Amino acid sequence: MISQTLVEIERSISSLSIEEQLWLLERIACRVREKTYIANKLANAKYLEAEIAEMANDPDIQVEIAAIDREFILAEMDGLEAL
Repeated sequence: MISQTLVEIERSISSLSIEEQLWLLERIACRVREKTYIANKLANAKYLEAEIAEMANDPDIQVEIAAIDREFILAEMDGLEAL
């Protein structure tokens, strides 16, 4: 259902010149794009965070990480500092 406020806004917009209506339309479109972009970034970040957490708890991945750690243990003991 459309609110009374929205009906009043539409009425107010009708009283604007075409130039003002176009300006307003561009501003609204810009704000919608910005909000959509931010919402998508947040959704992607949450998705990636969940995927990483799932990977970290995966026993097969834990075994693989342990194997990689064993392979690089000699390099870690070479006395060089990590950057």
